[in-house]
Amino acid sequence: MVMDNNLLTPLREKIDVIDERILELLNDRARIALEIAEIKKNHKLEFYNPQREREILERLVKTNKGIFPNDTLKIIFKEVFCATLSLEKPLTVAYFGPQATYTHMATMRYFSSSCSYLPTGSIREVFEHVATGTAVFGVVPIENSNEGAINYTLDMFIDYDLSVYAEILLSVHHHLLSKCCERSEIKKIYSFPLVTAQCRKWLEENMLGIPIFDATSTAQAADTASREELAAAISSDLAAKIYNLNFIERNIENIKGNVTRFLVISKDSQERSGHDKSLIMFSAKDQPGSLYDILTPFKKQNINLTMIESRPSKRKAWEYIFFAEFEGHIEDKKVKKALIAVKKKSTFLKILGSYPQVDTIEK
Repeated sequence: MVMDNNLLTPLREKIDVIDERILELLNDRARIALEIAEIKKNHKLEFYNPQREREILERLVKTNKGIFPNDTLKIIFKEVFCATLSLEKPLTVAYFGPQATYTHMATMRYFSSSCSYLPTGSIREVFEHVATGTAVFGVVPIENSNEGAINYTLDMFIDYDLSVYAEILLSVHHHLLSKCCERSEIKKIYSFPLVTAQCRKWLEENMLGIPIFDATSTAQAADTASREELAAAISSDLAAKIYNLNFIERNIENIKGNVTRFLVISKDSQERSGHDKSLIMFSAKDQPGSLYDILTPFKKQNINLTMIESRPSKRKAWEYIFFAEFEGHIEDKKVKKALIAVKKKSTFLKILGSYPQVDTIEK
């Protein structure tokens, strides 16, 4: 059937007019944003305000009565936000790299492709870049739903005077990727050891006898598989895109619902959003019941603890630093009361920041 172009032409002309109007409005928005940036600069205000961004997105989603999907709407406006910020001041974000790791994916979900990204070789480097001002923000893993806390990230809060700015929840799916087109063609697999363990059941049932070689990251596994014949990698959706690999099998992880939590770190904390969490670290006295005494104020103020971990202080044998995460903002009255009591009962207390509590898991 031959399409009559006379039917499409008027509709396409309408779209052209709309596109030109969108472009005009984007430039108008950018000009106003630069005026705001100048006012912020003159009054020494923070140039980046994520609370304002959240309010805009929530308002747009509520007012969207059309057929345009809200998930896509959020992505588009995140790009607009970050592109506008780049006009005001370059927004550099460091993350635990390399490219195509799950931390990279989480970073892209929270910020946008318009930002300047700085992959690093270690979690310590992320903290270093933010501490020295090379990056405004950093993104590091903190906890996995199957494996527990990432202790090395907690250790960095002992060494660096930085705050938690936000959290990101990312649904983690492992895929078998290859330049090959069929599973039967694959003669070797590259994988990060932790990921290999998380996919052991599927591998034993479907790839028994195929050797698995360790890689330093899921991204390196994908990179190697992209350059070797008859090789595969266990890696992410983003790795498949960056390294141009085929999906041989999707979602091969042992346990579905595998979620990793990431923290956005910065020199600053956020203001109250009304639905927040806070993170502190403290030391307990070396006497019976001291930890119980420190945690009791949270119970008295009806504050829910969401995580508690301990790490060696590295200053004295058998001395520990405790990390506690709880619901609420440090400016909340009941949190203030609890922390006053905690400070009296502990030998050391440091507030690591308050940040909006995330309930939505990024896919």
